[in-house]
Amino acid sequence: MLVKSALVAFVTLATLATATPMQPRQAGGPISLPKRSTFTKSDGTFDYDKAVAQTVATKNKHRQNLINLQNNTGSLPQGFEIKALASLPSSVEANLKRRQSEALSDEEDDEEWAGTISIGSPGQSFLVDFDTGSSDLWVPSLSCTSSTCSAKSTYDSSASSTSSKESGSFSIEYGDGSTVSGPVYEDTVTVAGIQVSKQKFSPVTTLSSSFASDPADGILGLAFPAISNLDADPFFVNANSQNAVDSNEFGFYLASSGSELYLGGANSDLYSGSIEYHDVDTSTGFWQISGASIASDGTTAVSEFATIIDSGTTIMYGPPSAVKEFYAQVSGSKLYDSANGFYSFPCESAPEVSFSWGGDSFTVSADNFNLGTTSSGASTCVGALAAEDLGLGDNTWLLGDSWMKNVYTVFSFSKTAVGFANLALESNF
Repeated sequence: MLVKSALVAFVTLATLATATPMQPRQAGGPISLPKRSTFTKSDGTFDYDKAVAQTVATKNKHRQNLINLQNNTGSLPQGFEIKALASLPSSVEANLKRRQSEALSDEEDDEEWAGTISIGSPGQSFLVDFDTGSSDLWVPSLSCTSSTCSAKSTYDSSASSTSSKESGSFSIEYGDGSTVSGPVYEDTVTVAGIQVSKQKFSPVTTLSSSFASDPADGILGLAFPAISNLDADPFFVNANSQNAVDSNEFGFYLASSGSELYLGGANSDLYSGSIEYHDVDTSTGFWQISGASIASDGTTAVSEFATIIDSGTTIMYGPPSAVKEFYAQVSGSKLYDSANGFYSFPCESAPEVSFSWGGDSFTVSADNFNLGTTSSGASTCVGALAAEDLGLGDNTWLLGDSWMKNVYTVFSFSKTAVGFANLALESNF
């Protein structure tokens, strides 16, 4: 069963030149991210089953984030609410299982930002998702008892001279009643030559069957410590405190080719002009910025809302009433799927969608807003903005890949801000 949206992008670590093998590597650099897939099938139709699976996964991911936030801080921001576990409709679950058993190529279409990291001394390699919408690192353990782990790379603590078992435990619950859980360890973690010692993580001993079709082994979270299930500093926070990076920020560039995650700064070759920064509300633990507005064809539809920028989510979500208000300004649009908040619009007259946070207006391209036709040969298409109550309040939107592909995005711990800049080159997203 597919449980999350994110890109199946198998990442190759960028080579950073050194004069000799003994010299230290540059403190920061790029991780290459190959082309991301979407929720559009090869015939141009909307992949309803995958989109619903992502919606369920997104609900449960942020439900767990709010549980972590409450446990770590003792309270939740006003309007935030821990919702009941979401579960996949049985028909969708059956369809996905059938597809996964029929064709290997279906696995290649899973959407994840995934890249190779190493854990331990000597390093043990894992393919992990890079997720700005969570804060923990976990990979399967050699001691994992779940059948799902049989196809994964597993962590062997006895094979690492820097491994140390810590107190506590890690656990995430999913809508089908399964969990991802395990003990807590510290070990050396290396990503693109950036090495962090004593990084807390969980080598999980139970792995939900929801991850069976997921080519990635685990997740590396890039958000704030407040939403950590381990109540620990995430990898990049430690990288900065240990002086492993030159700059306390990282940048994402998403496109059909040449995509990358740049750790320890921003790649100025990939954006034009200046980066427009907006302050983050640190009380939530998310990369959350306020003062947003959304327009359709130049006319503002909704304004003064907060946005969470989440690389682990493929599309965009907003509170149902606000999303309804937006689509009311899109000529010919209508509610396509009331259960999951998807809307349709005439394919030949896609709206020009743009977001602003009080400065520049950044446009979502028609290709990025269009998830595919409602059926084969149909003249209506599904929009990449869906209406969902994620428990984040009635004024907070979640912007994933469908947004991030239109801009260069910088996540800055030093400025406590998220920054956007126009892309330097035109790309076929």
